[in-house]
Formats: sequence, C-alpha cells, structure tokens
Amino acid sequence: MSRSERDAPVANTELNFDSNDLQACVAMMQGGSKTFFAASRLLPPRVRIAAIALYAFCRVADDLVDEAAAGDTPLDVLQARLDAIYAGTPSDHVEDHALSLVVQQYKLPRHLLDALIEGFAWDAGGRTYDSIEDLHAYGARVAGSVGAMMSWIMGPQSMDTLARACELGVAMQLTNIARDVGHDASIGRLYLPRRWLIEAGVQPEAWMAQPTFTPAIAVVVARLLDEADRLYKQAHSGIAALPPDCRAAICAASMIYAEIGHQLRREGLDSVNKRTVVSTTRKLMLLASAWTQVHWIRVSEHSPEPLAAIVGLVQGCRDATQQTGNKAYFPNRAMPQRVAWMLDLFERRENERLDRNAMKQN
Repeated sequence: MSRSERDAPVANTELNFDSNDLQACVAMMQGGSKTFFAASRLLPPRVRIAAIALYAFCRVADDLVDEAAAGDTPLDVLQARLDAIYAGTPSDHVEDHALSLVVQQYKLPRHLLDALIEGFAWDAGGRTYDSIEDLHAYGARVAGSVGAMMSWIMGPQSMDTLARACELGVAMQLTNIARDVGHDASIGRLYLPRRWLIEAGVQPEAWMAQPTFTPAIAVVVARLLDEADRLYKQAHSGIAALPPDCRAAICAASMIYAEIGHQLRREGLDSVNKRTVVSTTRKLMLLASAWTQVHWIRVSEHSPEPLAAIVGLVQGCRDATQQTGNKAYFPNRAMPQRVAWMLDLFERRENERLDRNAMKQN
C-alpha cells in the first residue's frame, strides 16, 4: 500500500483478508508466533483477521516498550500511534493500518488498548506489587483488558458480563504468575505480593538474590491460586449471560486455564524449579466436560461486586456504548475455534516473554 493510500482516512468497510496490511500481519505471525497463527486458522475469517490484527499491534507495542533504551519515550510514541489509528489515519506501519480497520468495524474502545499498553510499561519498569490489590491492578491492565476486548468483539454485552470477562482475565493472569515464579525471578522480576511474602517469613530482596522453593513460598503460591480460584468462580456466573453459542467455549477456556493451578497444586506448588503444563489429554477431557456443565450455569440473582481494579475498564465500555453503541459482528463459531482464540490471546504474551528472555540469556 502506498504512502498516499495510507494517509487517506480508512473507509467504512468490513475487514478484507486480501488487504495488503492484513496479509503483512499474517506474515508477521507466521514468522514470529507459529503457535498463535496455527490457532488463529481455526477461527472464521472475520474473527481470525481481527484477532491477528489486534495481536500484531499488541506484539509490536510490547516489544517497543520492553526494548526501549534509556531516555526513550515509548508510551508517548504508542499513544501518538493510537491517536492516528482512532482518527482513521494510521501511521506508516502495517499493524497500525490493520488495527485501524478492526477499531472501525468493532468500535473497539480506546481505553482498553491504553490499559494494555500501560501494563506493558509496568513490566518494562520492573514494577513490584505490595498487595494483592496492586496485583489486581496489573492483571486488569495486561489481561482484564484482553477479556473485555474479546467480549466486545463477540457482540453487545451488559456491563455485568463485561465485568465478569475482565475478572476472568485477571484470574488467568494470577494463574500465570503462580506458575512462573522461578522464571520471573531468573530475570529479576517479582510479581508475588510483597506483603504476603513478608507475612510468610520471606524477605523479598533476600529471596530474589537466591530464589529457592521453600514451604513459605508454597504458602504464598497457594494463596495466590486461592485468589485466582475465587475470581474464576465469580467470573463463571457471567457465562450464562453470554450469547448461547459462546457459553460452552468460555466455560471450557476458564476450566482449562484454571487446571494449570490445580495441576500446580498436585505437583506440590513448586513453580520455582519447573513450569507446570496441562496435558493434551486433560485439556480434551475438560473441553468435553464444558459441553455438559455449561447447561447448568445460571446468571446470579445478585450481581457480585466487581473487582475494584476492573471498574474503570467497565465504566469506559459503558461510556463507549452510550456514545456509539456496540454493534460488533458476532460470528457463528464452533467451540474449539472460540477456545483457541481466547486461550492463545491470554497466553501469547507469556510464551513470547519466555522465548525473548531465553534469547537474551543466550
């Protein structure tokens, strides 16, 4: 696509798989994230294209923040790029032009991407978290925002349903943190709440100097998994409020991701010396179980108080709905397609971070 074509405002059109920019994003994913690209092929065209375009921008944004040199201002750069994307005049980057098409078709609220980018910056800055509430705030940015974007693209939802989607994202991020304690420590990062560590008799700085698995660390990891389980349960009630052909998929995704924590418990809570994985056989069993369980899920008569950290995300969606309405395309997807999309969107940053840090260490 020529520079003059890029500078023209994006026309009001549906996503076109033949778009040069979208094809470039596909090539980017093929070369840099084979897992994501393979999973995305299971999606119907419009959703697959939207997911790839969103993923491509998020990946570039993450790299830009994570690899910024001293004195750089990556957040300012990204905010300027988002300004152009939302104005319909994306800058000269294929991922920006592709995301602009997604933003236009789905009316994707800007604040969700802003929150995600802020979470990237927290990672790059080596931020630590004193309390579980602080960790909720991090999870809301890097994962709750993804849950909200996923729900938004699926179709019009109530604010309660969006809140449950955000909470599911936070639960998944807490599971990631519990699973990757050792790896994070190896690159100088600590996500476990410092107050919890101190209460368990662990001095954070001393432990980071020599990370080892101890009964005290097991207590903190178990406590974090308890909080994740609480949020999985709270988010579960929102599944019944989803469109009928989405319910089993989201139920399965929640069950499969929560199983990481259950497996970690069975392995003795040692996430310092190894990284827990769920077998393919077990995943397939949970996938089948979701078909049965989803029929018994009911909307809660009393909507639970939303997690404080996600209130801003939900309120922003409420404001966006009042201003423009949410008329996102809602495709008729098979359950494995929706599960593949959801799981990979939440896992993509975790897997890429591990790969990138391994390359740096080598």
